[in-house]
Amino acid sequence: MEGIQHRIVKVNGINMHIAEKGQGPVILFLHGFPELWYSWRHQITALACLGYRAVAPDLRGFGDTDAPPDVTSYTCFHVIGDLVGLIDTVAPNDEKVFVVGHDWGAFMAWFLCLFRPDRVKALVNLSVVFNPFGSNTSESNNNPIEALRAYYGDDYYMCRFQEPGEIEAEFAQIGTETVIKEFLTFRTPGPIILPKGKGFGHPPDAPMALPSWLSEEDVKYFTAKFDKKGFTGGINYYRNINLSQELLAPWAGSRLQIPTKFIIGDLDLVYHMPGVKEYIHKGGFKRDVPLLEEVVIMEGVGHFINQEKGDEISKHIYDFFNKF
Repeated sequence: MEGIQHRIVKVNGINMHIAEKGQGPVILFLHGFPELWYSWRHQITALACLGYRAVAPDLRGFGDTDAPPDVTSYTCFHVIGDLVGLIDTVAPNDEKVFVVGHDWGAFMAWFLCLFRPDRVKALVNLSVVFNPFGSNTSESNNNPIEALRAYYGDDYYMCRFQEPGEIEAEFAQIGTETVIKEFLTFRTPGPIILPKGKGFGHPPDAPMALPSWLSEEDVKYFTAKFDKKGFTGGINYYRNINLSQELLAPWAGSRLQIPTKFIIGDLDLVYHMPGVKEYIHKGGFKRDVPLLEEVVIMEGVGHFINQEKGDEISKHIYDFFNKF
């Protein structure tokens, strides 16, 4: 973590914490749930050494960035408004930046590129495809949560996240550290199911072996920040899935015209969501993102790909951005 600098910037009416390192063209790194800027620790160091300026914010609701109390303050428009404000701060004079996203960060990166292609040079996205909730049926497009409920049942984690306060109370009982470990070590290529009152389906005090890529020190960092902030801000992204889908209606059918590389693990739960494999491999993805130059499926890799395969992901990012 040596040489990484931290500061607070004012964007879109909130205080946003950013971590940054290096000099050169800006690469904006956008994290997912339950994560922080820290998820990009390997890439920040690697890309800064290779001549880039790596900038990784805590997104709204996470870490040391403000978490507005209103549930509806976490739509795609709010988050992308934050990101445009951040780009204006770190790359003034209408400079374009490179963007890398994972999980919710990838979702927001797609729409940042769609709304403001004038500010993005090229994109590397991980785990989440351009049209994750519409890659199955028209019903998915209109009401993704109900479509997921019909497919996976009421205990599917995105469905369990909908009622404000409910899952937070369960997570408080389980304990922040255990919740972090459960999510980050999840490797089943299927859905996360959270039966009411039963947590992750096994005793909270059951010992959990950490994979080689995740240290106790890493877990402690995430735990300390989520202990302080809580999970509500991050969970509110899921509570706005339907609303964001409505807000995105004017862009339905739009093509994303930014040079793009996409990477996903074959054990990633997103890869196994209804319709996603077909979307990636049967032409839908390339139709929607005509400048999609490469799709990489990493074998034996789970969802938290940028942490699990830090060096490889850094190399993929460098090799792609180095062309521009």
